[in-house]
Amino acid sequence: MYKILLFIALTFSSNTVFSATFEVEMLNRLGKESMVYSQNIVNVKAGDTVKWISASKGHNVQFLTVPEGVDPFRSKLSVDTEYTFTIPGIYLYQCTPHKSMGMIAVVVVDANKDNFDAISSTRVGGKSKKRLAQILDTLNS
Repeated sequence: MYKILLFIALTFSSNTVFSATFEVEMLNRLGKESMVYSQNIVNVKAGDTVKWISASKGHNVQFLTVPEGVDPFRSKLSVDTEYTFTIPGIYLYQCTPHKSMGMIAVVVVDANKDNFDAISSTRVGGKSKKRLAQILDTLNS
């Protein structure tokens, strides 16, 4: 009986895909910065999930520029939300109400930067221009 259970456990575990969940808080303030996500860049693997936590009210997540084949994504305001990433590339996202205040960030899937040029040519306004430039510098280094 023990050998059968061991065989089943080994068979199941070898076919199980391990994925992770990463948490990013949506915040009114972090240190000296206001209207920010807790991380500007999150690196994940395909199959991983990012969960955005509504730590402060009035924020959401909306994809701006994503790899080809990814459907639009926009969460409701002030609600925890999550997304499982399956297509490699860079996902640029923003908080809809605070986009001009610099509330943008990226998720990079499988370290794939094939759509870097599309991200760098995305038009953003206000403080988001400076934050995007910082993010791009980090991704480029």
